Amino acid sequence: MSQDWLGTARSFGPDRRGAVAVIFCLCATVLLGLVGGGVDYARLAARRAQLQAAVDAGVLAGGNALKLAMSTTAAVIGVTEQTVRSEAKSPSDRPLTVQVTVASDKTNVAASAAETFKLTFGSFVGMPAASLTVKAQASVVGRMRLCMLTLDPFAAGSFNLQKNAQVTAYGCSLYSNSVNATGMVGGDNAMARADTICSAGGYLGLRANFAPVPQAGCPAIDDPLKNRASPTIGACLSIPLSANKKGDISKNEIDQNATLDPGTYCGGLKISKNAVVTLKSGTYVIKDGPLMVYDKGTLSGTDVSLYFSGNTAGLLFDKGSTISLSAPTLGVMAGLLISEERTVSTPLDPVVGLANGLIGALLPALGPPPPTPTPLGQTKPMRTYRIISDNARTMLGTIYLPAGRLVIDATKPVADQSAYTVIVAQQINLYEGPNLVLNANYSATSVPVPKGVGPVSGRLLLTQ
Repeated sequence: MSQDWLGTARSFGPDRRGAVAVIFCLCATVLLGLVGGGVDYARLAARRAQLQAAVDAGVLAGGNALKLAMSTTAAVIGVTEQTVRSEAKSPSDRPLTVQVTVASDKTNVAASAAETFKLTFGSFVGMPAASLTVKAQASVVGRMRLCMLTLDPFAAGSFNLQKNAQVTAYGCSLYSNSVNATGMVGGDNAMARADTICSAGGYLGLRANFAPVPQAGCPAIDDPLKNRASPTIGACLSIPLSANKKGDISKNEIDQNATLDPGTYCGGLKISKNAVVTLKSGTYVIKDGPLMVYDKGTLSGTDVSLYFSGNTAGLLFDKGSTISLSAPTLGVMAGLLISEERTVSTPLDPVVGLANGLIGALLPALGPPPPTPTPLGQTKPMRTYRIISDNARTMLGTIYLPAGRLVIDATKPVADQSAYTVIVAQQINLYEGPNLVLNANYSATSVPVPKGVGPVSGRLLLTQ
């Protein structure tokens, strides 16, 4: 305060000096209120923007859950509210009220969030707090295609990517049912790309890239294919006599070019030594033994389905093999390329079986395959289906392994030349540098997508 003002104030009498003091205090209060009001307004606007962003993120998460064919109203509400609260970051002394509604026809999800925001300077103008309410709605156009689902409910690394592995799933969703805090794992330089990535538990991605970042705490969804019928397991067939150079067909070892008929092959099938094997249209039951293609063997077939039964069943497509398979368009197995018996007690890894069979025999030209990496965790026995082949470009249809672990450790793309590929398995583990491509070009093939994983892509429209 200037000396002139103080001098003038002292020249007044005591009463007038009191009045001047009151006027001064009022002016200071008004000035403080104006300045403080500006501060509070800025804080209020920033908080409103934060709440709006949280509600937007919540309905988008709920909308992505809606697009899944197996979504439920309760699950959509849960993931929406969880996302809003996680993004809003409300302090404990300022409770947030969240309301979520889902349309009865599951075409949209709406959410609102409200809280009482305390003003620092509001008491100077008689307003100690302000009410904040924000709203948003996401409308779904179509349904999201579920193109990959891991079923293990508790295991770490149920969906596990390591080294330079990639999963590319544009136009569809990657989903893990494991509630483990690391149910989804990405290590080294691995990358997963999809429209939506969702984990019922959490995810670990130290140096991995997920695009988008996985949604954690998503509701587990039922096995969408659990009611699919299994094929009939008939009497055992023998391979053609000409399929084995020595004429020994007792072990189903094929080392010559051959064409096989559909049916049940007991003890498995082994294709090696540059043999080119063509499968006729139909269902092939591989019973009590693995299907192994190694030593530069080739396996191809259109309108075929492979079904695995027994503890020692499984699959190995080794490094030098060439694979080209597409699923049936009609019948019990329509759309199912590879499937299996739903239970197993004491499975045998095909790689172990192959190594045992090579003891005392000539090794394949490329040498035996390396041991199968151990899963990070598992909750029950699993058959092993392993693809090391660098030429498994066409695998058109759905791979359904409710008691199986799909292991891919090739170095080149897998299934990228397929119009579409869907995988539902107990676990899916990728190592080395493969790029598992899950296309969704449904119009490019007559092979149907099994009901439950949904053939229609979807998009979200956000309104506030």
